[in-house]
Amino acid sequence: MKFSTTYRLSEIAEILNCEYVGDANFPVTGMNEIHVVTPGDIVFVDHPKYYHKALESAATIVLINKKVDCPEGKALLLSDDPFRDFNKLTQHYNPFSAFAKAEQPTYKLGKNCIIQPNVFIANDVVIGDNCVIHSNVSINNGCVIGNNVTIHSGTVLGTDAFYYKRRADGYDKLLSNGRVVIEDNVEIGALCTIDRGVSGDTTIGYGSKLDNQVHIGHDTVLGKHVLIASQTGISGCVVIEDEAKIWGQVGIRSDVTIGKGAEVYAQSGISKNVPAGTSVFGSPASDSKEKFKELAAVRMLPNFMKNNK
Repeated sequence: MKFSTTYRLSEIAEILNCEYVGDANFPVTGMNEIHVVTPGDIVFVDHPKYYHKALESAATIVLINKKVDCPEGKALLLSDDPFRDFNKLTQHYNPFSAFAKAEQPTYKLGKNCIIQPNVFIANDVVIGDNCVIHSNVSINNGCVIGNNVTIHSGTVLGTDAFYYKRRADGYDKLLSNGRVVIEDNVEIGALCTIDRGVSGDTTIGYGSKLDNQVHIGHDTVLGKHVLIASQTGISGCVVIEDEAKIWGQVGIRSDVTIGKGAEVYAQSGISKNVPAGTSVFGSPASDSKEKFKELAAVRMLPNFMKNNK
């Protein structure tokens, strides 16, 4: 999330009631998760395992729970609970806004769109030209939909990220302030759910097609002309590059990349990157040709054991 104006480091520290390391006038222009940060952003870190990654990231302000040496050109915000304070900044700069009354809509609707009954369109949504939105679709705050997009019944865009921190008495939720961006010529099937980004965008790229009952997690990015079949579940922060094909009932863990033109066969479990142009199968998934050879060998075992008694 980029702020509407540039703030000073001391102003942010005052909101959080915390100490800071750096020039009081150090510029702060936004806040983001570590995989999408740019200079001027705040990133939070609350575990020593990730201190170095945060301090060496593109973010120039690090919200951290320990006083450490501050890299040149950066600033620190010292907090006893960075997760809590990142939420506090979200609530301060981008609080949830309830749906505006029907007579005062805050969304923008393009030309020649067909909106079927019982569609819910929330605040600050932008819908392009020649779109078809079927019945019982929910489009939550801040979603952006391009031209020539079709969304089938029961789909929900802009649900909150599945992102929690374990506490002694349960789980704290990291608040979402990002968007869902649907580019031109996309078709989304029935009963799909697409989470908005925690701080950036969840993006469905140009010309991509989603079957029914597909889930896409926060901050995931689909390239152009991606195909995803039914009952696939994709975690947060996944990158699926152009022209990849994901077949039915595939599960993909967070922070992996499916390369350009790669193919993932049905019922596979993806736990690591899939190189461009390859095909994988199984759980955990591996090269499809090798996996099929393994399965053929397993089918031969009963006869092998019978003949070698």
